[in-house]
Amino acid sequence: MSNTIRIALDAMGGDHGPSVVVPGAELALAKHPDSTFILVGDQTKIEPLLAAHPRLKASSKLVHTDVAVRMDDKPSQALRNGRWKSSMWLAIDAVKKGEADVAVSAGNTGALMAMAKFHLRTMPGIERPAIAAIWPTLKGECIVLDLGASIGADAEHLCDMAVMGSAMARVLLNVDRPTVGLLNIGVEEVKGLEAVREAGRILREQPIPHIDYVGFVEGDDIGRHKADVVVTEGFSGNIALKAAEGTAKQFAEYLRSQIKKSIWSQLGYLLARPAFQALRDKMDPRKSNGGVFLGLNGVVIKSHGGTDAEGFAAAIDVGYEMVRDELLAKIGETVDRHHQDTAAQAAGGAAS
Repeated sequence: MSNTIRIALDAMGGDHGPSVVVPGAELALAKHPDSTFILVGDQTKIEPLLAAHPRLKASSKLVHTDVAVRMDDKPSQALRNGRWKSSMWLAIDAVKKGEADVAVSAGNTGALMAMAKFHLRTMPGIERPAIAAIWPTLKGECIVLDLGASIGADAEHLCDMAVMGSAMARVLLNVDRPTVGLLNIGVEEVKGLEAVREAGRILREQPIPHIDYVGFVEGDDIGRHKADVVVTEGFSGNIALKAAEGTAKQFAEYLRSQIKKSIWSQLGYLLARPAFQALRDKMDPRKSNGGVFLGLNGVVIKSHGGTDAEGFAAAIDVGYEMVRDELLAKIGETVDRHHQDTAAQAAGGAAS
């Protein structure tokens, strides 16, 4: 792999388009000067912004298209109308053609997943992709997946996600053998759906390289960092994510309203300001922005649609790390080993 990390950006994606993507890319370039960018979108809107960032302009290539996927487009509609010509498709296409190492978009999640899966296809041995993201915890950060790529999962799909999530944890968390847990309604082996119990049995009885399976974890165990990687299917994963985001916002509003109630509360805030600042930084969703589409033949990062330049830069950072530490190779290696062991175990069982 080249020493330069080539990053394709859907400049028209998200709520704010180029006004966030361009300054976000400038922030990412300052942190990673070995990056180059392909900015895909409306030239008339991007060029004036690039003129204010000469360093980014010198490290970027502009690909013009005036077709953009809207945030309310259905995936089928976006695929039908935006294939071959939208900024989202062309950013993914740059990865497909080998012109970029990673694509980043803040656009419509369903459309991005549909286009990425259609154009890049899934890796050998992976039936369905998953969305994985960084989750702040009491001990640092963990990886949670799937956060909504697909609804429902059988045992084998859950095991595949455990493999992919562990590879991402090895890259981002710098842990050689991440702990992995399955999200469930209890920690006892008899609880939960059949698919979850069966996945737990497979992970327990058939050790997978680079995975330390710790059993079932409950919703409140995620923030306690009971596992480096928490695996669930997309429906419950998305609900867990939105519930956590809503609780964080609710807590912030409670705290803000209490501080404003009296002069004594405001004085207490001033005295404890460093602690409050640290808390705000820890709970800032921009710091952990960037969902990774795992299981595809290419790296695609989904940024939150409503984020600002700092948040978009964080999503670019995630993509940069995935490419630099060869995420796809690590996933492929572990998936191949897992499926070989599964086949050998099945053959042994049949022979006996």
